[in-house]
Amino acid sequence: MKPAYPLAVTTGQDIWPTPHRSTSLYSIVVQLAAAGQGRFPATLGRAIHSQVLTWLQAGDSSVAQAVHSTQVSPMSLSGLVGRRRKQGTRPDDEFYFRIGLLNGDLLEPLLAGLDTWGTQPISLGNFPFVLRGVEALPGEHKQVQIGNYHLLSKTSPVSDDLSLELRSPTAFKQGKKTIQPFPLPELVFGSLLRRWNAFAPEDLQFSQIEWQGMVSAFDLKTRVLRLEGGPQIGSVGWIRYRFLDAEQARIASVLAQYAFFAGVGYKTTMGMGQVQSLNHA
Repeated sequence: MKPAYPLAVTTGQDIWPTPHRSTSLYSIVVQLAAAGQGRFPATLGRAIHSQVLTWLQAGDSSVAQAVHSTQVSPMSLSGLVGRRRKQGTRPDDEFYFRIGLLNGDLLEPLLAGLDTWGTQPISLGNFPFVLRGVEALPGEHKQVQIGNYHLLSKTSPVSDDLSLELRSPTAFKQGKKTIQPFPLPELVFGSLLRRWNAFAPEDLQFSQIEWQGMVSAFDLKTRVLRLEGGPQIGSVGWIRYRFLDAEQARIASVLAQYAFFAGVGYKTTMGMGQVQSLNHA
């Protein structure tokens, strides 16, 4: 396993064990290899989430408890990415998943937990895997990035036309029972604004906004993600938004870049809502 990324990082904000100090954002990639032969479930969102919490627990139990208890998750998680053979997975087939960290203080305990785990077997959906490596430095993997709230808040150029690619099913909870699969601007940027304000330094937080953006073009289709708790419907494809208000365009431009780390909508810790800006791809 590769050595932990060499940063001195601390932990927490609000319910976190110590005051939040890092303003960094991370997207890291966990590389796995199949350790068995056969088939595993099409989606492993709950299993991946549980495994990441186990690694955090190994790195710092108080941080893991804080992450588990918070209402706004400081992480986003992709599904398992890799080749799915028609005849079934074979030993040493390679897979990966991505972890987005909205609180940079989580990096050190997460990497410490991964390092402690070492070569122990990993079970996802009752299928065995082994840890092959962790990519945490930009340039090692196309999905690895490092960001910063201060730098993102100065996103330039500002655009009144913003395009997003929805890479995994994306949907939004409206009320207690209604699920909206179409990414309306107020739902997309409202979701991102809530996450930003939950973890950005206080001086960088935005006031609440009545979004006045409009959808100018899209190519979307609905897709079912069969999670352990039942099937979930969301949209995948691309969509373009237009903001006529200059200040809303500025904030939306910032949040569009933030989406890569944060995810959009609900169940972003289960593989849903994986989104990337097409303006600064």
